[in-house]
Amino acid sequence: MGHSFIEQVHYIRIPVKDLEQSAQWYRDIVGLQLVTITEDPFAILKVNEGSFLLILVPTEDETFAHFTINNDAAFSIGFTSPELSKFHLHLIHNGVKVEDIQEDHGHAYFHFYDPNGNKLQAHW
Repeated sequence: MGHSFIEQVHYIRIPVKDLEQSAQWYRDIVGLQLVTITEDPFAILKVNEGSFLLILVPTEDETFAHFTINNDAAFSIGFTSPELSKFHLHLIHNGVKVEDIQEDHGHAYFHFYDPNGNKLQAHW
């Protein structure tokens, strides 16, 4: 197919247990802009000045935004961070579960977990 009807990814929804706590965590610890918490309820967070949104969806189900490969958690959402080492230390100092920074052919990354157990990645 030569023509795509898709222009861009607008948002990604991730499950959370405590909407207020999670919205504050993504705002205060990750540095995303909290746009609003709707009546539905959802928390809508913005990544910088782009059009991409992260939507937090409350659920009591035992579910995550990541998946498994050979029973190991594999992240679904990767954030770019030009200050990867500083971000890594910031997360550690804020008590976030963080894995070591890895290097792969000049590409550096690490995995971390939100308060709901969602596995995320930061890379540069």
